[in-house]
Amino acid sequence: MEMAEIKNELDKMRARIEDFRGSLDLDNKKARIRELDLEMSEPEFWNDQDAAQKIINEANVLKDYVGTFEELDEKWGNLEVSYELVKEENDQELYEELNEEVSALQQEINDFELQLLLSEPYDRNNAILELHPGAGGTESQDWASMLLRMYQRWAEEKDFKVETLDYLPGEEAGLKSVTLMIKGHNAYGYLKAEKGVHRLVRISPFDSSGRRHTSFASCEVMPEMPEDVDIEIKTEDIKVDTYRASGAGGQHVNTTDSAVRITHLPTNTIVTCQNERSQIKNREAAMKMLKSKLYQQEIERQQRELDEIRGEQKEIGWGSQIRSYVFHPYSMVKDHRTNMEIGNTQSVMDGNLDPFIDAYLRSRMN
Repeated sequence: MEMAEIKNELDKMRARIEDFRGSLDLDNKKARIRELDLEMSEPEFWNDQDAAQKIINEANVLKDYVGTFEELDEKWGNLEVSYELVKEENDQELYEELNEEVSALQQEINDFELQLLLSEPYDRNNAILELHPGAGGTESQDWASMLLRMYQRWAEEKDFKVETLDYLPGEEAGLKSVTLMIKGHNAYGYLKAEKGVHRLVRISPFDSSGRRHTSFASCEVMPEMPEDVDIEIKTEDIKVDTYRASGAGGQHVNTTDSAVRITHLPTNTIVTCQNERSQIKNREAAMKMLKSKLYQQEIERQQRELDEIRGEQKEIGWGSQIRSYVFHPYSMVKDHRTNMEIGNTQSVMDGNLDPFIDAYLRSRMN
């Protein structure tokens, strides 16, 4: 950037930082942090560990917001000083350093802005992610396993913890279904951008004639629900089956009937968990998943009602994919909701999903 462009960018960043200052309501956040710190200093604080952990989590989130804002504000001030110095000294090395630091701060501000967009209920929660292949047998099952690897790589880059709650392998390759728990701050807020049908176009490695194939897989994403969430599940409305764990994710594989399948009879919603050694723990985990699914169904029902009132028609099915991954005859990943495109398909399959997630979340705010 030329010096005039740098000055223009610094002015833009100043305006964005001031917008953050207004939207964050810093004085109230700092006051709340002081209240929480006092609670955490009480001798009986750890008597109720669940309540204590909630207070700690709230304090950490608030401190992160305030601390990040103050850091951005300080960095901007330092860049203003550097800008004036470069203007006076006309030093090429200082100019190049300033250029790099301005670009770096732009990215940090973009990242912080994205965090602030995640303000919907449960955005901060852990995410439950399910993958299911579409019609097409081995082709689609292999595609689902490729998506599994992609999400695992993305989560690793975010320093999120990934647990496999349930895994059903494919007969020849790939998988028939998989359920992951992805743990980390804002995991659901980010991953809700991935909910939908994903389409692959490639030369099939399973076709001896080398023909091009199109495969589909669906991605379901739900927030992990807190223990105190008000979702009533009656005992008479559920059917519980047990079976032997098998495949990836089953730690106590093929020795006891520790895996659990719960069917919610009124909605025919089915959840399974085989991650834990104990049948009791698998049942607890499955009930959490069921709560999350029922919550998600209620949100979708409300959305459908709103769409009907507004006269919106949204097709649901394999033709309504959110994203296409084309490996042949050219290389391109395109999100059909935002028109975001990336030509490096390998980068995306290695977990470079942030540009798509960023574009989707920002599109929802417009």
